[in-house]
Amino acid sequence: MESTNRRPFGFYVCSLAFSLERFAFYSAKWLIVAFVAAKVVDGGLGLTAGDAAKMSANLVAFTYLAPLIGAYVSDRIIGARYLVPVGMIFMGAGYLVGWQASSAAMINLMIALVSIGTGLFKCQTNAITGRLFDDPRQLDSAFSTQYSFVNFGSFFGTTIIGVLAVTKGYAFCFLICAIMMFIDAAWFIFGWRFLGETGKKPFKIDEHKEVKEKKQTEEKKPLTTMEKKRVAAIVLISVFSVIFWVFWYLAYMPVYLYWDGDNAAANWMIGSFKVPSVWFDSLNAFMCITLGPILGGLWTKLAKRPQGDLSMFKKTALGMLLLGLSYVIFAMADVTRGSNLAPLGWIIAFGIVLSLGEMVFSPLGNSFISKFAPPRLLSQMMSVWVLAVFFAGKSYGWLYEFTLKFKFSTVYFVIAGIALAAGIILWSLDKTLNGLVVKDEELQNKGGELQV
Repeated sequence: MESTNRRPFGFYVCSLAFSLERFAFYSAKWLIVAFVAAKVVDGGLGLTAGDAAKMSANLVAFTYLAPLIGAYVSDRIIGARYLVPVGMIFMGAGYLVGWQASSAAMINLMIALVSIGTGLFKCQTNAITGRLFDDPRQLDSAFSTQYSFVNFGSFFGTTIIGVLAVTKGYAFCFLICAIMMFIDAAWFIFGWRFLGETGKKPFKIDEHKEVKEKKQTEEKKPLTTMEKKRVAAIVLISVFSVIFWVFWYLAYMPVYLYWDGDNAAANWMIGSFKVPSVWFDSLNAFMCITLGPILGGLWTKLAKRPQGDLSMFKKTALGMLLLGLSYVIFAMADVTRGSNLAPLGWIIAFGIVLSLGEMVFSPLGNSFISKFAPPRLLSQMMSVWVLAVFFAGKSYGWLYEFTLKFKFSTVYFVIAGIALAAGIILWSLDKTLNGLVVKDEELQNKGGELQV
């Protein structure tokens, strides 16, 4: 454990573990779609675009849901450090199934194994990271750095796999993902020595008795009116998050299957080189890496104004508006191309605005819930947020299949309208929502807005 500004080496053990895991996961998210929808003669399963979208959606959805179960296990049964490499081995085994897959059933088995593995890996690694620091003031910086490791893993994974899929085939790429996870497991076991006592025991058992007794006493008290209002605000914002994430995940499906694919609507050629559609994922990771610090600087600059930074809800609304704008670009790409192939610049512009919307919107969840959930309900409120993302992840595959019945530009103009309307509604509810989470005296001191 470290209380100085120097980070413990165990932090880098966990961060690199995330990089390698995200290398495999984001690669597999694209590989599933490409492999399932590709013709058999091209090394795929030859199923429909709708089937491919739903399978990819299952991977996203269940890897968000499984950590709820994994967190329970590490809290009460087995130390988190031991679960992490087991989870990595499950994921590696899943990707090995993908390597040999010859049917939809085998892809579904792969998704199940990867989901179980993610459930044993994700929350546990985050929890270990948080407990490596004695000084809580270091946590924001530490998790921001770890998020950069995540994006580096995603960037290098999708960039490399995009090239290998063309030269070596989809099956070989699943094998690479499996090997990456087995290397990750070996790395983390090697890194145990740098974690000290962290994660050896289940987290609930490892707490001090007096802390648990105090918590039990607090749990007997009824929720205050303000706490009930804050719970209501969390549930309401979770509804907006479903809208955001359904459309955000949906965006990748037409990039893979409409703009690219057998009857591609976009020109992916740069000279004699065909840009892999998975590089759309690489663009997202690149945006997060490069623009993250810029956005952080912008929020800091705004916070120095007399009126302070934008409220949390306005930032969320802005993310929703950017999402809507990205879909306007998406639809316009189809309108302007006529019967020709759309220039790749349209897809790049769409990806940039989509990523910017994500970067503004996505930090809301954990920050908002950590600050305003009643302490005794923190885990439950975090679960509400996770379940919202699970619902979004599970839904977008079915939604994409439904959109295939209609003209592309019409569908995505409608989606743009829904996202823009949601953003406007959320912006207009800013003062009301702040009133749900800010105490009366805070409202008086800050002019009715929550500054974050």
